[in-house]
Amino acid sequence: MKSTAKLIPALLLCAIVFGFTTIGKKDHWKQLFNGKDLTGWDTYIGPDLDDNGKPITGQPIGLNNDPRHVFSIAKENGENIIHISGQNWGAISTKKEYENYHLQLQFKWGALSWGQKKDKKKDSGLLYHSVGKYGADYGAWMRSQEFQIEEGNCGDYWGVAGGMADVPVIKKSGTDYIYSPHGTLTTFSADSKQGRHCTKDGDGENPTGQWNTLDLYCHGDTSIHIVNGKVMMILYHNRQMDNRQESPLTKGKIQIQSEGAEVYYRQIKIQSIDRLPVEFIK
Repeated sequence: MKSTAKLIPALLLCAIVFGFTTIGKKDHWKQLFNGKDLTGWDTYIGPDLDDNGKPITGQPIGLNNDPRHVFSIAKENGENIIHISGQNWGAISTKKEYENYHLQLQFKWGALSWGQKKDKKKDSGLLYHSVGKYGADYGAWMRSQEFQIEEGNCGDYWGVAGGMADVPVIKKSGTDYIYSPHGTLTTFSADSKQGRHCTKDGDGENPTGQWNTLDLYCHGDTSIHIVNGKVMMILYHNRQMDNRQESPLTKGKIQIQSEGAEVYYRQIKIQSIDRLPVEFIK
C-alpha cells in the first residue's frame, strides 16, 4: 500500500507534464455538425466560373444563396453527412469564431469534378482563423490559414488572402519547400519569395473513397495539421498582413471549401484546449 501511495503523485505529475489526466479524463466535444442540417453554418458562393476558371460575370452568388444546392445533406448507411458538389467555388463557414481548440472531422472524396478541376486532383480545404470579408480570395473565401484537403496533398499549408505563418522547412528545388521539424524556420506569405504554399511531410491520406480523419490543433499562434493520426506540419506565428503591417491571426471562423470536386464531410466537432499535445511537438 505504501508503494502504491507513493506512485500516485508521480503518475499525476507525469499526466500534468504530458497534457492529460489519467484519472477522470473527460472530453468536452461540441458538435459543429448536428447530424441533421447546416444549422450554425453560413454558405457563401463566389462568381460562376467558366471551364478555365475565369469568372463569367464577376458577381458572387453570395451569402446563404445556393440555387444549385452545392451544399446539402446526404444519407449514407443511415447516417446524415454533408455533401459538397464542388460545382461552384465557395464554402460553408461557422457563424461563431473559435480560438485555442482541437477540431476533428472526417472527409472522403466523391466522384464528380468540375471546370478547371475536372479530371484533376480532387480539391477542397479546411480554412481556419477565418476573418474579414467573404470572397477575399478568388471571390470565394475569407482570409484564413488553409489546412489543404487535396488528393495526395492533404496537410499542406496555404495562406489565404493575407494569411501567413512561419514553418520549419527543407528547400527541395525552386519554390518547393517541404516541412521538416529540423528544418529552417521560413515565412510563407503571398509577398514572400517562398510564396504562400508549403508542402507537408509524408502522406497520411487513405485511398480515394475511404473516410479520413483530420485533426487540427490551434493554441496561441501555433497550429498543427494531422491526417489520420500523422503529423503533416506545424505552423508557428500565425498572422496576417494589412498595408505592410503584420498582426496576429489566432482566432476566427472555420470554413470548409467547395473547390471543383465532390466531397463528403461528417462528425465535425471541436473542443477547447489550454495547451498543445506534447506528443506532437516534442
